This record gives sequence, structure tokens and C-alpha cells, in this order.
Amino acid sequence: MNQSYQMNLEIKLDDQATFNNFYAPKGSSQQLAKFVLQESPHKIACLVGNRGAGLSHLLQATCQRGPFHTGDDVIYLPLMELQEYPAQQILEGLDSASIVCLDDLHAVANKDDWQVPLFNFFNDCRQSGTRLIFSSHQLLEDIGIKLPDLLSRIQSGLIHIINDFNDDDLRRMLQFRSNLRGIYLSDEVAKFLLTRLSRDSKTLIDALETLDTASLREQRRLTTPFVKSVLKI
Repeated sequence: MNQSYQMNLEIKLDDQATFNNFYAPKGSSQQLAKFVLQESPHKIACLVGNRGAGLSHLLQATCQRGPFHTGDDVIYLPLMELQEYPAQQILEGLDSASIVCLDDLHAVANKDDWQVPLFNFFNDCRQSGTRLIFSSHQLLEDIGIKLPDLLSRIQSGLIHIINDFNDDDLRRMLQFRSNLRGIYLSDEVAKFLLTRLSRDSKTLIDALETLDTASLREQRRLTTPFVKSVLKI
């Protein structure tokens, strides 16, 4: 990777983003997504889902086995954060990695200065055998790619759509993550959170982390009044 890029950017994986703590009920699109990333032989794979569906979690979980720089086993690139940097500088040399995860492809796919570098990068990865995993909050045909050959490249792999959770799934997801933290979250409190907070998984998990910290500090159970007080909702 270009040295100036390494000097100017600090990209760290979220230690909490693992496959073990990703809620994926049996038979769900989330469970299939885990299979795609962990077991599938496909060299190109794309996860498509709404914001808050856990796409970044899954891509970072794939990369938890290696740090962030060329020559290591895996590379994670959050393109939403990197979209203003020169594409060629960011992508150069990454085809030497075994896995490259491009998060939020939709953030750069419609930019003129990203079209050719992305196309060349996909070709380089195909030649080197690098596995490419990327995510998008939009269907690939809707993200504004102007170079037909680039669109055909990114559509050539496995495309997997992650469905939004329904109310019961979101409640169970909150309780699953609570159990991992060793705290009890009742149905009543979980449902209260779902009626008062944004329904994307990141917002809910962030709220759960805040509640866990407050619960430990004050030695309180997660009751509805306590949750209202801590989150001010």
C-alpha cells in the first residue's frame, strides 16, 4: 500500500464485530450471509442490504483475522470514509492480499475518478486470486456505475440480499446481544427500546452498550424506568 496513505489514515476494525456475536437465526438471510463469507468458494461476493442491516459488521468479522496493511491476510476498506481520497492510491497493491473487503461500494461507484481504478482492481484481483467481498445499500444496477465493463465485473459474483428483521427478530437480536454481555433484557424492555429508538441494528446495539455501562456502574437491572432515565427517552 502507498506509504502516504498509511501515514494519513488510521482504519481500525471494531473488536466487537465478530461472527460469534452476529445474530443470524436459522434459515434467515443473515445466516446465509455468514455461510457466504465463511464457507462459500465464490471469489467475488456482494452483500446488499439497508443501512443498519449489519453489512459492516459482517465485512469486519471477515477481517478480524488480520491487521490492516498490505501483505497481511485480509484488508478492510470503508469506502464511505475513503471516497475523497485518490482511488488509484487506495487500491494500488491490494491484490496481493488473500481477501479484500470493500464496504459501502455505493459511496464511490458513481464517481468518475473511481470507475477505471475499480475496474482495473477487479481484474487484478481476478488474476491474483484475491477474494473480493463488498457491500452496498443499493442494488448494484442502481448505484450509478457508468462503465459497463465495471458493472459486469461486480455483477459476476455471488450477490446476496440481507432482509430487514421484523419486530420479533429485532427483539431477539437485542436479547441475544444482552445475553452475550451477561445482562438480562426482558421482553418488556426490549419492546420499549424498539418503540423509542431507530430500528437499525447499530443504533440498538449502541444503546445496549450504553445501558450495560450504566447498569454496571449503578448496579441496577434494566427496567423500563431505568432505561428511560439513562437514554433520556
